[in-house]
Amino acid sequence: MRVSAGPLTSYEIVYDIASVTAHHDCPDIPFSIRRNFLKTFDNPPPGALIERYLGYLDDKPVGYLELNFPQLDNLDIVELDLLVLPEHRRHGVGRALYDLAVERAEVHHRKHLQASTVDRHPDGTAFAESVGAKQGLVDLRSRLDVTALDESLLAGLRAEADKRSTGYTLRSWVGVPPDDLIDGVAYLEGRMNADAPTGDLVLEPEKMDAERIRQGDLTRERRGRRNYQTGALIGDRLAAWTSVVAELDQPAHAWQSTTIVDPEHRGHRLGLLVKLENLSLVRREKPALEAIDTFNAAANAFMLKVNRAMGFRMVDSWIDWQKDL
Repeated sequence: MRVSAGPLTSYEIVYDIASVTAHHDCPDIPFSIRRNFLKTFDNPPPGALIERYLGYLDDKPVGYLELNFPQLDNLDIVELDLLVLPEHRRHGVGRALYDLAVERAEVHHRKHLQASTVDRHPDGTAFAESVGAKQGLVDLRSRLDVTALDESLLAGLRAEADKRSTGYTLRSWVGVPPDDLIDGVAYLEGRMNADAPTGDLVLEPEKMDAERIRQGDLTRERRGRRNYQTGALIGDRLAAWTSVVAELDQPAHAWQSTTIVDPEHRGHRLGLLVKLENLSLVRREKPALEAIDTFNAAANAFMLKVNRAMGFRMVDSWIDWQKDL
């Protein structure tokens, strides 16, 4: 068998590889519909330079490599997404794509490759270890079954959060944050890599500003996704913020994304408060919603406790790997 790697020739091929791989590795996670998936190629996240390649086995495309070179911060890393169709693994396609990733990283003067694998299949871990990557962080994926929520439990949690958060007010919105809040969102989002556990990964705080936040939400919309957000304010200052992102053509599923509280305002149950309020917003906006997934570092005991109190339950674990070049 002849193995090779080369430039991307067809977006449609990528969808075929990515959807089959996703259904094999994580069958319970709804995969993006083709139309929205294809929109991602013309709508990259702000501040990202992305390169894409295919891996071939006897001239048949069976693998896909996506390299994200951050342009605004974290200039020493490249984020790697390497996929090989399950029936064609262990034939050298992954290694050919990995070698190409190393070559491209060196061209861009990057020092670290970063990628993730899921624990329910041994393939990813075996491959990462074979190229000398080291475990940087363990993430847990948890799911909230929206169809089986304990409404009395949620009401009790809300009453507790309201009691502890006297003096704070709540604001919710969909899409780009309002002009009077967008700077506060940028400040909090920019704190994530500093406040949340990052393990042994080489990561620096992202350089966020209002324009980057605005373009991020506009890009999501162009990709068929929507961002549902809630903040807690003290006066006119944003003290806590959370967001849930959902594909518009996936009415039953959503992703809990960032939740963060300004260090000066911790201890008032603001994280729980904004998550509960935002859950109500998402349920109103997406009445057919059945499940919300989220990732948390295994070391993030506080946020895991909040999520479990709301009803999230662990589904699987993921490893964030790093290969130093």
